[in-house]
Amino acid sequence: MSEVLSGYPLLALSFIFGLLVGSFLNVVVYRLPLQLQSAWRRESLDFLEMDPEVDAPNINLMFPNSRCPKCEAPIKPWQNIPVISYLFLKGRCHNCATLISIQYPLLELLCGLLTVAAIYTFGFTSAGLLAVLFTWILIALTGIDFNHHLLPDTMTLPLLWLGLIANVNGLFTDLPSAVIGAVAGYLTLWSVFWLFKLVTGKDGMGYGDFKLLAALGAWVGWQQLPLIILLSSLVGAIIGTLAIIIQGRDHQSPIPFGPYLAIAGWIALFKGEQITSSYLGLFH
Repeated sequence: MSEVLSGYPLLALSFIFGLLVGSFLNVVVYRLPLQLQSAWRRESLDFLEMDPEVDAPNINLMFPNSRCPKCEAPIKPWQNIPVISYLFLKGRCHNCATLISIQYPLLELLCGLLTVAAIYTFGFTSAGLLAVLFTWILIALTGIDFNHHLLPDTMTLPLLWLGLIANVNGLFTDLPSAVIGAVAGYLTLWSVFWLFKLVTGKDGMGYGDFKLLAALGAWVGWQQLPLIILLSSLVGAIIGTLAIIIQGRDHQSPIPFGPYLAIAGWIALFKGEQITSSYLGLFH
């Protein structure tokens, strides 16, 4: 019991730190797509030999300071405390009373809870710290893909290389399984994409999905890829059906697949072996 109790302060600190990181991830989810779109536009204008936009906004993850998107009033430090400020402000801008998206406190809370889950599962070890980083990147990718149908290479590719480096010494799986997992993950969805395109003439998913599954394969190994694909397809089908029934969403509307891959990949890293063993045990 004393060993368990001694871990509570660490978990509490992990939760608080996770909340703070979640606040930063909200910035990443909002600003990174804008930053990428601005860069793509500048590159396009340069390629077409057109004059650059002099008044184009200069935005990155650090500049300018956070402000209300409606009235552009600066957000003061006391208005930016994770979760607490949202509750204190009753979900509205202090200056113009515009509603603040519920996404902000939910992402902060999710980041705090999943950070605790990572430290609780793997401990304050190299595996635990890498699992925390894995979790944070997946949260950011989920938010970006959900809002913009975009999985930036600037996040998926480092996640892939980080997974391979983490498994050089077999931290989560052996290195051959990680390498094969990365290749098989990419080729699996790449094959599905082209098969769907040949049959329907339409794009069924984006290339970012291939890279994300490759990254997940690098972390958990090729053995967990069937579980990830099955879980992501199941969760996607359930949520997509509910969106059509509850929200009246057009079934023809594209649905981002990245968030479901991220959910399934996180489960596979934390509980994949137990789930697979339990499933196989049903046949013995």
